Amino acid sequence: MAKVIAIANQKGGVAKTTTSGALAAGLKKKGFNVLAVDVDPQGNLSDSVGADNQHEVTVYELLKMETTAKEAIQKMDMFDIIPANIMLAGAEQEIAQIGKEQRLKEMLAPIMCDYDYIVIDTPPALGLMTINAFTVADDVIVPTTAGIFAANGIGQLYDTIKNVQRYCNKKVKIAGILLTKYNPRTINNRDMKELTEQLAQYMDAPMYQTTIRSSVVVEEAQTRKTDIFSYKADAAVAGDYAAFIEEYLKGENK
Repeated sequence: MAKVIAIANQKGGVAKTTTSGALAAGLKKKGFNVLAVDVDPQGNLSDSVGADNQHEVTVYELLKMETTAKEAIQKMDMFDIIPANIMLAGAEQEIAQIGKEQRLKEMLAPIMCDYDYIVIDTPPALGLMTINAFTVADDVIVPTTAGIFAANGIGQLYDTIKNVQRYCNKKVKIAGILLTKYNPRTINNRDMKELTEQLAQYMDAPMYQTTIRSSVVVEEAQTRKTDIFSYKADAAVAGDYAAFIEEYLKGENK
């Protein structure tokens, strides 16, 4: 049975899609069967790996129950993916009201035993797509930058997860908060890291010891439709993400 990991933060620009792609690719390179599910209407994860999100069926058709998960999966070199595109932006109005928070869980159920991990990239919002992701997820990983607005947003995310635990999915939990685009040499970044650590304590959620540095390597890899490990495994940011994946797996085994 697949372990489902949702990558979430309602603030944009916190390396959410980068983290989703790196986690999925890193787990695949460790020999796991991995499926990525893009539920962001921007379709950035789909674009970054070269998935066809224009001519093939996407998560939009899946959520409308017009296709099956097996039919929506695209087999890529890096990992399998169910892609998304801008059509998903209208899904909130189109999906039937009863049980709408359960739709993704329902549609992924038939392929749960085909994978070790399913990584879900969510939109920068706490709407229906993100709640669908939380309803099927075991773990939520929260990437965040060392900024006051990003830190404030974590509190809202926490409230949403608590509501999902209450009404939709008792088992979902915040696996950890991951500092991204981090520069330990700046005083502001160090101060904001302390604030984020305090928020993590309040939410009883761990902060990963690993931090992710900014790097042009990320954009270069995405432009070339590949993952950072295949593109430049010796880059500092690739090392950061490899260390994060090790830390996540160790936490999972505790």
